[in-house]
Amino acid sequence: MRSRSAVAVLAAAAAAIAAAPPVDAHDFWLEPSGFRVGPGAVVAVRLRVGERFEGDPVTRRPERIQRFALIAPGQEAPLEGPPGVDPAGIGQAPDRRGAAFAVYAGRPASITLESEKFERYLGEEGLERIAAERAARGRSGEPGREAYSRCAKALLYVGGSDEGFDLAAGCPFEIVLGESAPRGAGDPLAIELRFHGAPVAGVRVAILRRGDGRETAAARSDGQGRARFVLDRPGVWMVKAVHMNEAAEGSSADWESFWASLVLEVVDGRAEPER
Repeated sequence: MRSRSAVAVLAAAAAAIAAAPPVDAHDFWLEPSGFRVGPGAVVAVRLRVGERFEGDPVTRRPERIQRFALIAPGQEAPLEGPPGVDPAGIGQAPDRRGAAFAVYAGRPASITLESEKFERYLGEEGLERIAAERAARGRSGEPGREAYSRCAKALLYVGGSDEGFDLAAGCPFEIVLGESAPRGAGDPLAIELRFHGAPVAGVRVAILRRGDGRETAAARSDGQGRARFVLDRPGVWMVKAVHMNEAAEGSSADWESFWASLVLEVVDGRAEPER
């Protein structure tokens, strides 16, 4: 039988692993029980972490949650649940038709990666600017000390309507829909990247469709923080991006990263969602 101290050490190690950011470019996203729901419907939201849109469950850890809610223009309902469960949150959809979002904002955390892993991660996520800054300072061979936070969102059509699709959640870094909300296969997907509410340029944005096992397309945000894609097949899609800056003076980290994802579903053709 393990001693209590050994069990405590193992539990702490498991918690650290669950909290860690993507060492090998793992992504973090939300999986709602339904993308098309009726007003006032009960919605369960799962947290997932993995690669290429294939991942493992993340159970509810209250100490890691800054905000976990269903939001719509003028409305917000918490996604609640006991610690250690999956789905991590259950709540009620807005009581009116329109677009709504499940939103998860994690509390900031930190990690240190050995230099090789950190440099590989920078390359995979399009953060060559940071790699170049490290090289210019002669620090490419040093470990990467990073503070990170996450903002994951999922789009819900409530009552078959997409009114209010461009709602921003107010995360430090987030993906916001622009122009329209995709509904059918072949619809364009226009997004805006916002950092503290302002557009951010030059950030790599990628889209993936569940089941494909790879990125479908990637682009850099333009001067207005915008990027455009076409969702050419029905299914569940994820948009993802990472933004990184030098950490503030006095921080225990050298770099601060912000991870954002947005998950949505498009149907075959323009079939009207269930009401």
